[in-house]
Amino acid sequence: MSSRRTERIYKLTQILKDTDKVYVRDAAQQLNVSEMTIRRDLNAEPSSLILLGGYIVTDPKVNGANQYFFCEQQFKNIDEKRHIGQLAAQLINDDEVILFDSGTTVPFIIESIPDERRFTGVCYSLNTFMALQEKPHCKVILCGGEFKTSTHIFTAVGGHNELNYLRPDKAFISAAGVSLTQGVTTFIVDEIALKAQAMAVASQSILVADHNKFEQVRVGRFASLEAFTCVVTDRQPDSSWQHYFKQQGTRLLY
Repeated sequence: MSSRRTERIYKLTQILKDTDKVYVRDAAQQLNVSEMTIRRDLNAEPSSLILLGGYIVTDPKVNGANQYFFCEQQFKNIDEKRHIGQLAAQLINDDEVILFDSGTTVPFIIESIPDERRFTGVCYSLNTFMALQEKPHCKVILCGGEFKTSTHIFTAVGGHNELNYLRPDKAFISAAGVSLTQGVTTFIVDEIALKAQAMAVASQSILVADHNKFEQVRVGRFASLEAFTCVVTDRQPDSSWQHYFKQQGTRLLY
């Protein structure tokens, strides 16, 4: 999902916290977009919201806790994620095969890629897939499998997916925790194998994480810091981190 669409869906979710329904025309006025834009947003992405007649309502079939988590994470630290996206996009060259991890920072990288850039984008999450589709000169490869509604990722059935046959030039990997002692971690257990596989097949692994992720440790460890050739963040880390990256020969962008 593009970051603008993500923001609109989130705002609609916030509006519906105070009411059981909202008329499409009223929602369009509040978000300062057309009614057609609202309808396209809701039809393009699985979300906790559905159209019922002329109204937007919360889908009763969606697990509220899971959807809340997904929406909240997408809207946190927007400025930091946009800055990281602009820096990371500069690392992408014409004719490269680029693997884009799941995570709410990754669509900001894709958004910042110039429209004239010709590249192949490999992904395994729905929001990343939708963002890649908006790039006119991108060939998109979606790794399939079972769709996880709480995280919008596809996990391989039978242990095999398209990553078994691809060798990307670069992989942009997101994280929920980055620690000098505990390595790189995620909230989501379903992501562990996918992230590890993505890093194993790519020639270069690039970590993208805002400063709030540093010194954090989450439940699922999927890599050591040494496995990354480059780290992209939104502000200068403290001296211990700078020393570590310099010692390891890891490129640091902020």
